[in-house]
Amino acid sequence: MLTANPQLTADKKLKHLLTTEGLPKKLIEQILETADQFVSVGDREVKKVPLLRGKSVFNLFFENSTRTRTTFEIAAKRLSADVINLNIGASSASKGESLLDTIDNLAAMNADMFIVRHSQSGASHLIAQHVKAGIAVINAGDGRHAHPTQGLLDMYTIRHYKKSFHNLSVAIVGDILHSRVARSGIHALTTLGCPDVRVIGPATLIPSEVERMGVSVHHDMHRGLEGVDVVIMLRLQSERMSGPLLPSAHEFFKNYGLNAEKLARAKPDAIVMHPGPMNRGVEIESGIADGCQSVILPQVTFGIAVRMAVMAMVTGN
Repeated sequence: MLTANPQLTADKKLKHLLTTEGLPKKLIEQILETADQFVSVGDREVKKVPLLRGKSVFNLFFENSTRTRTTFEIAAKRLSADVINLNIGASSASKGESLLDTIDNLAAMNADMFIVRHSQSGASHLIAQHVKAGIAVINAGDGRHAHPTQGLLDMYTIRHYKKSFHNLSVAIVGDILHSRVARSGIHALTTLGCPDVRVIGPATLIPSEVERMGVSVHHDMHRGLEGVDVVIMLRLQSERMSGPLLPSAHEFFKNYGLNAEKLARAKPDAIVMHPGPMNRGVEIESGIADGCQSVILPQVTFGIAVRMAVMAMVTGN
């Protein structure tokens, strides 16, 4: 028996955003189309719309992040919400309070939405199952599992520059094993009908049986980038590695860092993406990161609009 998707209401609208896995194609497209309406808000003299006026949004970051937390805060404020940022590591969690006790106390302060980043996979799912009806939960990254808004902003960026997913070849390069960004991106790409998704990296950083997700695996970057339309570089997540998975950062850049020679294997109009923060000279050469094929800064700009779209949709707007 199929269980209901916990992210969706009975009439298939977005209730929470926990993962891109199992998210219907129609709903992903609706998120991207809704984001279209918010991109121009950043160009206005008054960068606000009133959709979430009177709503309280709690940024709960149990794990450090500057870019994601900041873009969620900007997105919520542009929707006119009241935003409360909590440094959980320096407060209740360090005093021994359980995760769900923390959530209950914040819910008692009339929270309408929780933006949750946590080092443990599944934390946002646990919270979504626990909160009362009417409180929305958005996963801002949980362990190695998922980072759905990053996956969606990457889809928005690809669609902006390439228009359609149906004839694209997309390469995701680097530390696939530890990357929730890679997982969220792969699920979104395959759902949107991208016919050729490739993962490229050393054998030690590729999950076993990743092919079951609908991707092809390449260990030679030159071959893996042959004829691709989109190159998504990943951050090397040294903090999540246990044991010597790499000989050295220098060796990694030699084999899997993106430089002009390797990028020349892709199509001439290929775009280069990176979720940030970048390790220049390890994952990507500065000349490529700042070059004409890079869309890394537009990704950040589009990310605000995509997060606005998700926040508006989970509150029924």
